[in-house]
Amino acid sequence: MSEASSHDERAFHMEQFHDYLTFERGLAARTVQAYERDLRRWLHFVTDAGIRAPQDVSVALLRGWMFELKNAGLAPTSIRRAQSALRTYHGFLLAEGVIETDPTDRLDSPNVQRKLPDFLTREETERLLDAPDPDHPTYWRDLAMLEFLYATGVRVSELVDLRLSALELEEGFATVFGKGSKERLVPVGEPARRALGRYLRDIRPVLDTGGGDGRVFLNTHGRPIRRESVWAIVKKAGDRAGLGRKVSPHTLRHTFATHLVEGGADLAAVQELLGHADISTTQIYTHLDRAHLRKLHARYHPRS
Repeated sequence: MSEASSHDERAFHMEQFHDYLTFERGLAARTVQAYERDLRRWLHFVTDAGIRAPQDVSVALLRGWMFELKNAGLAPTSIRRAQSALRTYHGFLLAEGVIETDPTDRLDSPNVQRKLPDFLTREETERLLDAPDPDHPTYWRDLAMLEFLYATGVRVSELVDLRLSALELEEGFATVFGKGSKERLVPVGEPARRALGRYLRDIRPVLDTGGGDGRVFLNTHGRPIRRESVWAIVKKAGDRAGLGRKVSPHTLRHTFATHLVEGGADLAAVQELLGHADISTTQIYTHLDRAHLRKLHARYHPRS
């Protein structure tokens, strides 16, 4: 069986899914390889059927692939593992707003209940933002990155692609390019603007030795920072803050949205800020808000 092309893998967000499994889920390398092996076999199947984007994958096509696995003589445990890889993959795409509905929900095996996105409380968020070491040479870059992620709710891919020309700090806005190169304007709050201003004035000129390509955030070699480095910086801040759980750029995106909904923001506005194609993707945060309200009620109401 031939390998799927690199173009197909980009169209189906395979690299971003790899980062999700590795950095957010923290899965072992062998587990990630098993997921990816199943998904590349599936990707070859769907592209052979003429599918060129995950939005076009139907339930019927998924069932056809299940039949192919059975006809190939795979053990039931291997087929269940392949189904699990597909569910995880489509759940990731749904959370990222790449797809609007999950075709694996209608596969014949029992559905796996989706976990609500993890997010930080306001107190935990403050601890995270206070966590970078002020004596470290990259302090202002790391702080600016954390503040920008929380202030805007951008995806990690949008952060690393952010260009200097996209910043309008005096006006308090930035332009980001999301899924499908869709452009959107995001407000940047005062703490993030202060941290960005200090980084751009004092740190970035030192880092940029000519290879920065106009990107805002650079690594210590003067190149545009990579996604895995952003994951590592956020994780380190979470560890220093003593949060006792995994924290990722996705966590800050979910925290941004949750805090807006808790504060009474209109769901359509949150959809626009997150760059979701469909409001049904954004509605998960209303469930988070209800869970938060139930927790408060249970904690403080005498007849909870």
